[in-house]
Amino acid sequence: MQAANAKNATTGANVILKLLPLSLAVFIGFLTMGMQLPVLPLYLHDNLGMSTLVIGTVIGAQFVVALLSRAWAGNFADSRGAKRAVATGLVIIASSGLAYLASLPFVSVPVTSVWILLSGRVLLAIGESLVVTGALGWGIGLVGPQNAGKVMAWVGIALYGAMALGAPAGVALNAHWGFAGIAVSTICIPFLALLIALTITSIPPLGSSRMPFYKVLGMVVLPGMGLALASIGFGVITAFVALLFAARGWGNSSMAFTSFGLAFIAARIFFGHLPDKLGGARVALVSVIIEAAGLLLIWWADTATMTYLGIALTGFGYSLAFPGFGVEAARRAPPQSRSVAMGAYVAFLDISLGIASPLAGVIAGRWGVNMVFLVGGVAVGLSMLVAMRLLGKTSGTA
Repeated sequence: MQAANAKNATTGANVILKLLPLSLAVFIGFLTMGMQLPVLPLYLHDNLGMSTLVIGTVIGAQFVVALLSRAWAGNFADSRGAKRAVATGLVIIASSGLAYLASLPFVSVPVTSVWILLSGRVLLAIGESLVVTGALGWGIGLVGPQNAGKVMAWVGIALYGAMALGAPAGVALNAHWGFAGIAVSTICIPFLALLIALTITSIPPLGSSRMPFYKVLGMVVLPGMGLALASIGFGVITAFVALLFAARGWGNSSMAFTSFGLAFIAARIFFGHLPDKLGGARVALVSVIIEAAGLLLIWWADTATMTYLGIALTGFGYSLAFPGFGVEAARRAPPQSRSVAMGAYVAFLDISLGIASPLAGVIAGRWGVNMVFLVGGVAVGLSMLVAMRLLGKTSGTA
């Protein structure tokens, strides 16, 4: 028994060592996105005079374009290699910074400036789609499908760690150099991630025939629906927490994003192994209950401290919802279509955020920013039904 435990511990350590360089590359690449989170909504509102509907649309456009590019990104990674997909994605993310920079001379013509910014969001979405889809497929190729939950956990740590550290960095950059500092950082930082990615072992694409995207999508539709509902909470926080803090006079919102990110990372570090060990549906069920409670606390809270607590609970719960539902998706996919399956699964996140952000903008404009968190909490609560359905299917096949 002791020998078996030692072997498992060694295997677990090897998995982490193999995933660390990939996670570091994703983390550095996505620092650019974290820097934009607290800055872009206020820049659109204060500097360009845009309404909450336009803000939600610009933020949400990234997720719509990412959705439309998932099938292509997954096929690109499966056919040409996940390493090439990640490298290409990082270069495209850097090019989005050029669009941000190009928008600055047109601040006096806000509509033109917004359209140029929107083109940058489109490029960012395509790059993000390649990096995330490629990294998930690459990671599973490196450590095996039996460790799919750990792959999602560590890639997620990188993504949301970048958000947690990038948000205050973005506020500091914006304070000293304005939005131009964000644009230049978006151009430069992805190339540091690219240097790391190029050192990681490639996983050759499998030569067997691949299933069409729509068939893979059908295989992962149920866990994908769970992810879509759970992701609404993440969507309303990224798009509207900055506006909530501004409306209540609580100062800048960088610490709100940091509290979300740190809680997210803590859940992944200490409990990221549970979806592989206990089953994805069971972990997802508990996770979305915690996430929904956090969103309802944000809606109810009347102090910044209670709001931080609600944001942290939301981040903690959402952290394990993604790999929880994701393990259920991964076990339904054939190995030769691994990246396509991950792309199909993540596409449900894009659908969720692409619809939720502009819809939340309408709700905020009519009933106030606070109301979007109540609606978000109810939507996340509905994902409990999906988790229970998956749990029933898993029990039925056991």
